[in-house]
Amino acid sequence: MPAGDCVTSIGELAGLKKLGQGKVRDLFEVDDERLLVVSSDRISAFDVIMTNGVPGKGKILNQLTVWWMRQIESLVPHHLITDDIDQMPESCRAHKDLLSGRAMLVKRLKMMPVEVIVRGYITGSGWLDYQKTGSVCGHTLPEGLKLCDQLPEPIFTPSTKAEFGEHDENITVAQVVEKVGAEPAAALQENALNVYRAASKLAFEKGILMADTKMEFGYVGDAMVLGDECLTPDCSRFWPRAQYESGRDQDSYDKQYVRNYLKSINFDKKTPLELPAAVVQQTIAKYVEIFKILTGAEPIL
Repeated sequence: MPAGDCVTSIGELAGLKKLGQGKVRDLFEVDDERLLVVSSDRISAFDVIMTNGVPGKGKILNQLTVWWMRQIESLVPHHLITDDIDQMPESCRAHKDLLSGRAMLVKRLKMMPVEVIVRGYITGSGWLDYQKTGSVCGHTLPEGLKLCDQLPEPIFTPSTKAEFGEHDENITVAQVVEKVGAEPAAALQENALNVYRAASKLAFEKGILMADTKMEFGYVGDAMVLGDECLTPDCSRFWPRAQYESGRDQDSYDKQYVRNYLKSINFDKKTPLELPAAVVQQTIAKYVEIFKILTGAEPIL
């Protein structure tokens, strides 16, 4: 199990301009064309950041994102330049002790104003929508689906990109067209589905079902590029294939473990709280395990 400090606050880094802080990642300006993305050990659920973190989590998210981007870069370009601190500018190398294993030097993107979710199975907010309307984000689905059933085909289900402290909301493809235009919306859907199909196939071969995953895209010039993190336990649902059974909640190697704990205590989905040590330990164990299953290697913690 990982040892060491829990990095929940990055603070200011001398020589780098801090641009902002998300639920997990902190963003720094390196120069006009490059940014530094640092993955903290913060953990959020239902868009609420918990008061304590999960030691080592940020390093796993960072390293798994890098691994995935290298697996799929023949399908879609990504923003990663390097995760090797020694190959970064001096302004980054000066903070090597903090940044090693948890930072990426990336191309600066003009981010698209929507988040992209691709679903291969019906669960989570998609299941709630289906129960109410028989559809998800404008996709009419077959009648009689059970919880966690595999869908006939993966579906593109975008959401709003909520402001800090607010909740994402599912939207339709037509609403994406309104936001970005018809051609960008079509390219976004094609890229997202291609990434999901390739990643879920690779995961399936390793005994893992990728139920759904969230992605973000942006532009470098006219080129649409995959950005942020991707295909990690924070933004995906990973289920062990051998234990899969539709009609019930699945065991998972992802943040669902934390969500389930919070549901069990009737979490109000608004008030940050401290996760018990046992939940923290089980969470990092699941993150380490899915990293090892997918990559065949140990994360550097």
